[in-house]
Amino acid sequence: MPKSAFLESVRIEIRTKHYSIKTEKTYLYWIKQFILFNDKRHPSVMGNEEIERFLNYIAAERKVSASTQNLALCAIIFVYRHVIKQEIKHLKYDFAKQPKRLPTVLSPPEVSEILKNIHGKHHLITALLYGGGFRLNEVLSLRIKDIDLMSRSIFIFNGKGKKDRYTLLPESLIPMLKQQMEHAKHIHQKDLIEGFGSTSCPLHCIENINHHCIHLRGNIYSHRQQNVNTRMMVIFVAITSTILLILNNCALLL
Repeated sequence: MPKSAFLESVRIEIRTKHYSIKTEKTYLYWIKQFILFNDKRHPSVMGNEEIERFLNYIAAERKVSASTQNLALCAIIFVYRHVIKQEIKHLKYDFAKQPKRLPTVLSPPEVSEILKNIHGKHHLITALLYGGGFRLNEVLSLRIKDIDLMSRSIFIFNGKGKKDRYTLLPESLIPMLKQQMEHAKHIHQKDLIEGFGSTSCPLHCIENINHHCIHLRGNIYSHRQQNVNTRMMVIFVAITSTILLILNNCALLL
């Protein structure tokens, strides 16, 4: 299926402004949905009426959250402002008000119960999330070269907002990390033989330092190309199932 020239121009504009890949995918998704909803008409020939109708549709019919609704509006505003070079004026639609809720914080016994029911590398990932203050994308892209076992610290490269930072490495996780590093080394050697073994590199560096992209210092979990969403889903299902089990046990005691 041929790519849309308009969507490609949007992609180029997003990358020129150095937005994250996640933002790029999200913006392109909602822009495409906006165009499809309006019978594949070009955004340049549409106006406030079509925008308001689309936003009402995703709020009332698709029942998206307030944050998702605002994200769709941001994507549309980006297209008109930076690609079509046209400001949206007098739009009878404002950003949806997001509810302010207190976060649910698990107690140490609940966290221990969850970790007991997660095994393998998913146990290590979940333990790092809890003990190291990682975001999910940060822990999934953790590199061997960023782990300092001597000083018990981890360098987080290109975190949220493209900011680097250091975090502490819990001493109890060092044996598991060493084991995972050896496992990653074994997989890396096997993948190199099969023609795989590459890790992620910044787009502007791939051509210049391609040999570094097959270095063992890459991703700690696996060097083979995998679907990150699948791994995230596995972790989410495991944690959710364990929490439900804990809640059910608590209900039986009441």
